[in-house]
Order: sequence, then C-alpha cells, then structure tokens
Amino acid sequence: MKKKLPIVLGAVAFVAVLLRLSLPSIVHGLGVHPSYEGETYPLTGKRALVITTSHAVLNAPGETEGDPTGVMASELTHPYYDFLDAGMEVDVASVRGGPIPIDPQSLNFVLRSPEDERFLEDPMLQAKVKNSIRIDDLDFTEYDAIFLSGGWGGAYDLGDSDALARKVSEAYYAETPILGSVCHGVLGFIRARDRDGNLLIAGRKMTGVTDKQVHELGIDLTPLHPEAELRKAGARFESKTAFRDLFATHTVVDDEKRFVTGQNQNSGHVTAHEMMRLIAERSRG
Repeated sequence: MKKKLPIVLGAVAFVAVLLRLSLPSIVHGLGVHPSYEGETYPLTGKRALVITTSHAVLNAPGETEGDPTGVMASELTHPYYDFLDAGMEVDVASVRGGPIPIDPQSLNFVLRSPEDERFLEDPMLQAKVKNSIRIDDLDFTEYDAIFLSGGWGGAYDLGDSDALARKVSEAYYAETPILGSVCHGVLGFIRARDRDGNLLIAGRKMTGVTDKQVHELGIDLTPLHPEAELRKAGARFESKTAFRDLFATHTVVDDEKRFVTGQNQNSGHVTAHEMMRLIAERSRG
C-alpha cells in the first residue's frame, strides 16, 4: 500500500494540473468571451471613443473599503481592438481621467481573452489606460462611435455623471455618433435627456447585465443595476438567459439605429461590430 501511495498522489496531481490548464477552454466553451466570426467593416479615417469607469473599489454605498474592481478588461479590450483593427483612430477616456482601474479578477487566467493577452503586450494601449482622457475634456460630437465599457466599477459613476449624461445628449443630437455600451456601461445612458427634458432612452430597445446575473454572482451591494435602471428609465429591456447568465449574450440595436447595447462581458465583439456596420451603411449611404 505504501508503494502505491506515491503513484496515486502523482495521478491526482496530474489530473489537477490538467484540469487547471483546461479551465479556460471549458469556460470559453460554455459561452464566456465567444470568438467573433461575423462580417467586418473597414473604417479607415473614422474615429472611436471607448469610455470606462474611474471607480476602483467594490464597496457598499457609504463605505470606502472593499475588494478592488473597475472596468472588466475584455469590455475595454474587445471594442478597442475591434475598432483599431478596422482602421479607426481610437481614444480611451474615463469619468475622471488618468489611470483606469481594471478589475484584477477579469485578468485571471481562466477569464482572460486573446484581446486581454494582446493588451498585456501592447505598450500603446497600456499608455492610454494609464493616462486616459477625462470625459469633460472631450467633444463627443467629433467621433463616429462612442462605446461605454462596463464592469462593476461602472455601477458607481457612469450613471451619476452629469458630464457624461450631457455629452451623450450632445452626441445624439449631433446625429453622427453611434452610441454603444456593454454590461454596466449602459448606465451611462440612463440620465441623458432629449430637448424636451425627457429621458433619451425611454421607449428604446436596450440591454445590459441582467438582475439574474447580478444575483447569481452574489454582487448586490452596488448602487445601480442595469436591468432595473433601464426599466425605471422606460427602456424596453431585452436579454437572453442561460443556466447561468454569465454564459449568455445578447446585443440590441434600437429602432432608430443610434444605440447598440450588449448584455454582458460576452457581447463586446458583436456590439462593436454592429456599431461599425451602422457606420459603414451610413458611409455607403
């Protein structure tokens, strides 16, 4: 029996290592960060803006301490590289400007996507993330695509930013920019108003991270939840579900073809490409 014990322990260790190495493929196969296999749209000369949170702590309202959070890496990297690879000039901004907090869990080897790996080897994007532009200092009307990234940090500042709400309205009435978001990023639209003072997204088809996904992940302490806030604002909320919504995905284009919203971290590629499709169609006009 003593002679067999090292063999058994070795076999258990081998299986454990094999399982660990297989985890990223298993999670990907279940639906996290699906690869994009659709049509692409060359947009050389067009401009895109990717906006993120500046909030870095997962804390209950009124508290100052908690686990580190921020933007989910893929919700920044997927649209950024999709726009860049289409030939667009891409700027990166945040609510307060300066260093963008990236949720460290989103760069865990299990969740890391190929675009996240590319970011970790890309000094240009790293510099943009370290020195992001403050949204107050930008003219949104100069862009063809404006994409609001999500992540838990977005629950704290995207929906509370007067500057963001105002600039979203300005971009909408400039008629050129296509406005997009993924996951918690859609909170950046909830306070924007039309010229009559009504909420701009009322009556529009939209999506964002579901209440079900928030509950399943056990992160209910954040001040704003996208599904609940979209419904409060009068948006026509849509979503897809799975045995766990972490593995679902859905992208919605509103009837006016001005807003493109993605449900969660799995929706970034399709959302960005749908935005580019609308821009390309306008250019062919």
